[in-house]
Amino acid sequence: MIIALIVAAEIGFWLVLGAGLALRYLLHRPRAGAVLLLCVPLIDVLLLTATAVDLARGAEPGTRHVLAALYLGFTVSYGHRLVRWADAHAAHRTGRGPKPPKPPARGRERIRAEFALWRQTLVAVVIAAAVLQLLRILAADAAAADRVLGDGQALGLRIALIHGLVALSALWWARPRAGEGPDGPAGGGQPGA
Repeated sequence: MIIALIVAAEIGFWLVLGAGLALRYLLHRPRAGAVLLLCVPLIDVLLLTATAVDLARGAEPGTRHVLAALYLGFTVSYGHRLVRWADAHAAHRTGRGPKPPKPPARGRERIRAEFALWRQTLVAVVIAAAVLQLLRILAADAAAADRVLGDGQALGLRIALIHGLVALSALWWARPRAGEGPDGPAGGGQPGA
């Protein structure tokens, strides 16, 4: 049941996001669209509640509960960024906003962007770890919860570590090439621009 709720939450996220943007830009109802976009976090609250109730009722803690906590952490951490991105692109596509800037391809700004993403992943992992700790407290089977949900917290740390290594690698692959300034290609954006 929890896996189905995670899938439903993801589908619900995109449906609410799409409906909010459609109200805002296609139907010219910006306030109604904004209200709908503000409802996106309610999907996360429903998933958290269902997961907690499932464990409190005696369900055996499992990977599905870890996945729910990780999903919650990442949607809370990255959700606002994704909504802003989609809003900017929808505004541009409907002629109500400028073209969103592309992320820098190289240079200091790209490296900063990579580390900013990593910080968001750290926030996501901290949120997921807190949710997992809450679920450990609520679980009817404390011993199983400690083992399985504790492993989930360790998984979150591994995710943060791997993303940290990717961000560190940007110091190599995103560095300015010979002849470029410290902020990448002249004119910003993509190489050759």
